Amino acid sequence: MHAVRPAAPADAPELARLRLLMFQAMPSMADRAHPGPWQDTTEAMLRRELAAAGSRLAAFVTDDPDRPGGLAACAVGTLEQRLPAPGNPSGLFGFVFNVCTDPGQRGRGHARACTVALLDWFDRRGATRVDLHATTEAEALYRSLGFTDHSIPLSRTRLRFEPLEPLEPLGPLGP
Repeated sequence: MHAVRPAAPADAPELARLRLLMFQAMPSMADRAHPGPWQDTTEAMLRRELAAAGSRLAAFVTDDPDRPGGLAACAVGTLEQRLPAPGNPSGLFGFVFNVCTDPGQRGRGHARACTVALLDWFDRRGATRVDLHATTEAEALYRSLGFTDHSIPLSRTRLRFEPLEPLEPLGPLGP
């Protein structure tokens, strides 16, 4: 069993590194997955959110036994507050968006252990649904954890280098 722990602000550089590796492994992103300013922004956001009490972002990691100070794997997600509905009286949804294992540690259960910890975090907060986008290679892992096909959502992508308005921190959950 892998020792999974909540990520700390000091893990932000390694989480950003794993995020780049994740994008490089995705066929749809590989041609655009290069180091750049987005990694600095990612690292700064992770530091801020991992330090904030009541953050809506959570990350769980396993340490790399072969690289002191390095991470073997991570699972990162956010809790989103929507309006309550009959099937979701709390209005809370989880979204998993960054599960990655260092290539030297793959096939050892790290991603599963981190993802299970993240799903437990969502459960403890009352999220009734958790969504994610899976690569073909990772689909079996997610299905084994209870994920099933869901209606295909429409999506709008708008590539911008700078937001139209300043972004505010996510902020803590309500009562």
